[in-house]
Amino acid sequence: MSERIRHIVSLSGGKDSTALAIYLRDRIPDLEYVFCDTGEELPETYDYLKKLQVVLEKHITILNPERPFKHYLDIYRGVLPDPRTRWCTRKLKIEPFENFVGNDIVYNYIGIRADEPHRKGFISTKPNIIPKYPFIEDGIRKQDVFQILEESGIGLPEYYQWRSRSGCYFCFFQQRIEWIGLSKRHPELYQIAMEMEMEKEDPETGERYTWVPGESLKELLKPERVAQIEEDHKNKELVEKIAPNTPLAKVFASDIDFSDNGSDESCLICHL
Repeated sequence: MSERIRHIVSLSGGKDSTALAIYLRDRIPDLEYVFCDTGEELPETYDYLKKLQVVLEKHITILNPERPFKHYLDIYRGVLPDPRTRWCTRKLKIEPFENFVGNDIVYNYIGIRADEPHRKGFISTKPNIIPKYPFIEDGIRKQDVFQILEESGIGLPEYYQWRSRSGCYFCFFQQRIEWIGLSKRHPELYQIAMEMEMEKEDPETGERYTWVPGESLKELLKPERVAQIEEDHKNKELVEKIAPNTPLAKVFASDIDFSDNGSDESCLICHL
């Protein structure tokens, strides 16, 4: 095994990893910044990473998977990834990162905050990749993350106006209201995600291949279904209710949950 020691922040395009990158910028010499690009990210994510590179004044290494998502979708015979299999994260995020790291000893800095130390997730388990949690060690909480972003001038990614987390536009961790948001803001991407659904049943199990459990995106987009979903969420504090120019001081003073209803089993390399 190589004796080279490296320090890497894995960026997701989300608020926590972005704040962590800024927080560690002047604290760790030779810190590397890496983004694993699935090729299926939201346009807002790419825009945000460009802004971050300006703020950091350092290069962000972009890693691409060996093959595109649709190649692996064919290999898995049209079976869409889900919270159990997560083959998308492994093939498009973790494997490219592990190949980039090689056998070097790497301290991989992860943006889990001090107010969510219980959070679990899906990350590399290679023994030479050692996870580090600076926010937990230093007591950095959600309001501190927003303050870091505000003081740096980068703010939040635009997708937080309607979405609670980073990740691919077809991420299966999305809430139904966020799928509706995708259909309104990026109808062409919604259409692509809809076309990926096989619209057929497994003859042995009767299971349909859909992004949302129990219904297809075509069904979800029916006017009466859209109205029902929007009505169900009308009285909740959703990220789409935050006006684009709302000061972050007001945002972190609220109880809005940016972790998708408190789910702590997401893919950390995608959603921090």
